[in-house]
Amino acid sequence: MLQKAAKIGHSSHVVTLDVRPQLLDALSALRERVAAARFPLPLPGAPRARANRDELLAQLDDYLVPRLKAPEAPLLAVIGGSTGAGKSTLVNSLVGRQVSEAGVLRPTTRTPVLVCHPDDHHWFAGMRVLPDLTRVWMPHQEKTEGGEGEDDGDPGDGLPGFGDESPGLGDEQERALRIETADSLPRGLALLDAPDVDSLVADNRVLAAELISAADVWVMVTTASRYADAVPWHLLRTAKEHDATLVTVLDRVPHQVVSEVSRQFGALLAKAGLGDVPRFTVPELPESAGGGGLLPATAVAPLRAWLTHRVQEPAARAHAIARTAHGVLRSLDSRLPELAGAVAAQYAAALRLTSAVDEAYDHEHARVADRLQAGGVLAGDALKRWRSYPLDCGPGELLDAIAESLEALLLCAVTAADERIDEAWRRESAADVAGLAGRDPQAESAEHRIGMAVRRWRRVLEEYAEDEVRGMERVDKTPLPDPEVVAALLATALLGGHRARAAGEILAERIGAPGAVRLRDRGGRLLTDYLEKVLATERERRLAPLDALEVHPEPQAELIAALSLLQKER
Repeated sequence: MLQKAAKIGHSSHVVTLDVRPQLLDALSALRERVAAARFPLPLPGAPRARANRDELLAQLDDYLVPRLKAPEAPLLAVIGGSTGAGKSTLVNSLVGRQVSEAGVLRPTTRTPVLVCHPDDHHWFAGMRVLPDLTRVWMPHQEKTEGGEGEDDGDPGDGLPGFGDESPGLGDEQERALRIETADSLPRGLALLDAPDVDSLVADNRVLAAELISAADVWVMVTTASRYADAVPWHLLRTAKEHDATLVTVLDRVPHQVVSEVSRQFGALLAKAGLGDVPRFTVPELPESAGGGGLLPATAVAPLRAWLTHRVQEPAARAHAIARTAHGVLRSLDSRLPELAGAVAAQYAAALRLTSAVDEAYDHEHARVADRLQAGGVLAGDALKRWRSYPLDCGPGELLDAIAESLEALLLCAVTAADERIDEAWRRESAADVAGLAGRDPQAESAEHRIGMAVRRWRRVLEEYAEDEVRGMERVDKTPLPDPEVVAALLATALLGGHRARAAGEILAERIGAPGAVRLRDRGGRLLTDYLEKVLATERERRLAPLDALEVHPEPQAELIAALSLLQKER
């Protein structure tokens, strides 16, 4: 067992956290299995499954693995909440100067801001946490009131990607994290001002959820007018499910209703099983209106004291970190099976879609085989040509007619199979929404593919006839039969059924009974091979878009196995 020790604040007390290599290896394996889970078929539960997968990856990459690898790293408190809740003003007030833009134009916080003590900046300058966010470092430009204090300079000097022209500034397409340092914050504490969880910008909402998942402490901020809204309560319920270290801030509460609003909010928390969650109330003040004003220190002193206690008191810090970390680990017991269930649902749907294709083509394969056995090709123009052969129809014309009839039979079978598939797939919402059902653009070229296959079959059949004729011995200088005639008689005998009994007899007369039997055997196998090739090609055409989605059963078992290994090591 490997343990790492972390000194907390200015205390010499040492807190040890179990970071056994086997546990980290199990988490790494589980992370790979989660990342591999895919939900391409738009089943009813697919959006939730994709969101769960992304949230799990964010918590593993941004919080759990980094925290277990570095238990001594600063405690990260993420300030989250809905639009206009006053998160940025709250962060600025806790720090004592403007580090995060606040204002009435929402959504203001596009690039999240992380503030830490200068001695802790190295923990966040690299990619230990939130590795998907480009680091942006802004040099300090403000002095404290009265001219005291000094510019901290740029602690990021010399670090890649830092400075005035760091990537991400002004680039709405790039996900960035702006890092500030402030001496006013205690060592071991970092505050992160997240985007609005209900932002009108979808990317901001996703980023806000990721940032909250990366927190040691969740600080949920709501207002006197919006504390019953669905968005903050969704976050509170999620925190409860994960047993995260949670704090609530009721912001911008008018003086005259402080007691009543606080009582009602407390009652809602208790009803939701969150009665023991620390609650802080910030009154409505002129500085609350935005514009970057700072609240009086007394307004945020209780919250600041609570956060400071978490990082300077070893037992409090250990409890805050352990509760959140263990909560995430325990939540995997329910979240991974749910994810595995969604993977299984994807495979079950893919299996139904695949079975519809297989059943349709198996049915048509059997039907075509029956038609061939019954001589169904020798009908229409082909039958007319046979009846007029050889007086009014040559062998080439007869072969042409038989080939065209065979092509029509195969095309009819493929069309019928596609119609059966479309009918079955239309009953599957997954196929319809995924664009698998409906008109297949490649179906238009089926006629061309089948025509090519039939022509190749005819050429090989003619080569068989030529081989047989070349192997015959002349008797009394009797001329050898015309290979084209032999090929026409063979095709007629193979595809004509009882109507073409005479074709087999004439063939035996021309090349001898043994040769006729040998040629019909070879020709029969050739016909079977080409029939299977044609239908297999068209079956694969229908399965191709489904196969491209790569929905397999293995990810479900791999997820459960990875969870079992983690539970064993945990």
